[in-house]
Formats: sequence, C-alpha cells, structure tokens
Amino acid sequence: MPLTVSLLSLCQALLVSGNILLIAVSPLIGAQLAPAPTWSTTPVATQWLGLMCATIPASLIMARLGRRRGFVLGNLLGLGGTALAVFALHIQSFAIFLLATWLIGIGIGFGQLYRFAAVEAAPEGGRDRAIGLVMGGGVLAAFFGPWLARHSHALADTPYLGSFLGLGVLYLAALALLAFVRMPEPAADTVDGEQRPLAEIIRQPVFLLAVVSAMVGYGVMNLAMTATPLAMAEVGHGFDHVAATIQWHVVAMFLPSFVTGRLTARFGASRMIAAGCLLLVASALTAQFDAGIAGFHTGLVLLGLGWNFTFLPATGLLTEAHRPAEKARTQAANEFLVFSTAALTALLAGPAMTLLGWSMLNALLIPLCLLPLALLGLRHLAFRARRPQIRG
Repeated sequence: MPLTVSLLSLCQALLVSGNILLIAVSPLIGAQLAPAPTWSTTPVATQWLGLMCATIPASLIMARLGRRRGFVLGNLLGLGGTALAVFALHIQSFAIFLLATWLIGIGIGFGQLYRFAAVEAAPEGGRDRAIGLVMGGGVLAAFFGPWLARHSHALADTPYLGSFLGLGVLYLAALALLAFVRMPEPAADTVDGEQRPLAEIIRQPVFLLAVVSAMVGYGVMNLAMTATPLAMAEVGHGFDHVAATIQWHVVAMFLPSFVTGRLTARFGASRMIAAGCLLLVASALTAQFDAGIAGFHTGLVLLGLGWNFTFLPATGLLTEAHRPAEKARTQAANEFLVFSTAALTALLAGPAMTLLGWSMLNALLIPLCLLPLALLGLRHLAFRARRPQIRG
C-alpha cells in the first residue's frame, strides 16, 4: 500500500479516538446539563446531525478542491467545535454545548471520507485491502480513545472540560499528518464523463443493498452504543467500566478490518453482509439475559463485529454503483442516508432508554437487523426467476 493509505489510516485512528471520547463523555455531560433525562443523549444526536449536514457538501467540496484540502477544512471545523465546547462547559450552557457538538460533527463528516480517499490512492485491485487498512486504524483508537477519556475527563476543575482539550490535540495531530498526504490527480473521466440522473443511480439494486446494509449496520450499532453508557450507569457500573466496554466494542468494530477485505473478496459482499446481520441479532439477544459487565462486554463486541461485516462490504459495493463522473454525487447520497440514520438513532437513544429500558430497546432492534437479509432474499429470488429452467 502507498504511504498515503497509511497516513489516511492514522488520520482515521485519530478521528475514531475522538469519536470514542465523545461517545464516553457526551451522554454523561448531557445528563448533567440537560433540563430532563430524556435529553441526555441530545449532544450525541447533534453531533450526528452535524455529520449529516456535512455529507453532501463534503463530497462536493472535495470534488472541487481535492481530498487533502477537504480533510484540512474538516479538522479546522473540528478544532472550532472543541473550543466552543470548552467554553460551553466553562459556563455550563447546554445550548452552546449542543452547538459545539454539531460543529464537531461537521468536521467528522469530512473525515468519514477517508475510506473513499484510500480507494483512490490504492493500486489496481487493492480496493478492499485499502478500505480495510484505513478502517483498521480504528484499532489504535480502540485503546487510545478510552485511555484519553479516562485520563482527561478530570484534568480540569470543570468536569469533562479536559476531554475536549484532548480532542483538540487529536485534530492538530491529524492536520500535521495531512501535510504529507499526496492524492493522485483526478482523471478526466471523473470530471467530464457521462453522468446519469441521481434517481437512476439510486434505483440500482447494488446501490440499494449497499446503502440499506450500511444504514442498518450503522443505525443499530449507533443506537445501542449511544445507550450503553446510560444503561450501564443505570445498573450501577462506574465510568471506568463504561470506558472499558466501549473500548472492546471499538476493538471489535475495527480489528477485523485487516481481514474483512480478503473475506469479502473470497466469500462475496452478500455473504459478509448476511453474517453481519446475524451478529447484530446475536448482540440484541445478549441484552435479554445479562446486565452484568460480562453481558455488556459480550453484547458490545458482537455489535462491533456486526457493524464491521455490514458497513465495510457495503462501502466496497457502493463503488460498483457509479461511473467515475458520478462518484461525488453517489458518495454524497450514500453518506447523507447513512448518517441521517445515525443522527436519528442517537436522538432516539435517550428517550428509548428512559421509556423502554435496555432489554426492550434491543429487542426492538432485531427486526431492523433483518432488513438487509430480506433484500438479499428478494435479490436471490429475482435472479433465479431470470435463469433459464431446464426441464427433464
């Protein structure tokens, strides 16, 4: 793999480290500052809302200015959001903290395109390996993010203010790495090539399967993960246990990335997505039986594996749904749909935990986990119907 792919992997590790820190502290900050418990996960939702708002502009900006300049802009926006979060915590303003997480979310929205940049920088035939390597950067984040959350949240007199100072350092480090990133010049057919209407692209079965799989994988994972700190606090588990559970969840999300590409190439994206859906179902079933540390650990590990086996193959499938000149619009549509789902699930996590509880919330996720399997089944039936039948 070229050096640029390795640098993008490190940038991804820094991005995910910051996300883990936010996952660990934002619901707890929300519980302190929000006017009611049902609003406790709103800071996570506004972060995802910011990410959703960035999806379309980020792809279009990068199509015009280039990947590197776009990533620099995203990290600068993240820095602005961390500074605003520090101010909000200093004056204990819930409204300003929501604005800060929204701005941070916009910066994260630019960073979500690291995986597509890796595909462009990879050699011929190295698409799945490049995606796996960049997403595998999250393994470093799985250890560094929780460590940063544990050691930074009490650094200042104001609770959790130190966490956002640490987050700012992560964005500065990413800016330093981006100075050495060199992306290939866009080919002529990515700028001036023939383009189909977006509605025609979206109607393709391969696009629908890719987007629905990513939406389900990210939505189910995000709702359960966002609710986890609240669920663990509710049954008496301390912050260190919360951070450790999130850590092993993130390890499970990203560690398989080093082999997911090879597995996808060998078994096909459809089988990988089906396996991911079954892992998500297993995670939801675990929540029905054990509310101890082991139960949360097992459930969150299965949740992470399910996300990996749905989201990464879906990313590869999406590259088959567009022509070169359609790349920016197709990626923008995908990111908007996927991260709109993530924003909605983060917003629902707090009320769902309050109204339903951890066990019932997970039970209701099971039908959602089966949607990609239904699409795969319909696709298989349609394929069989078109095959010539040999009669004896």
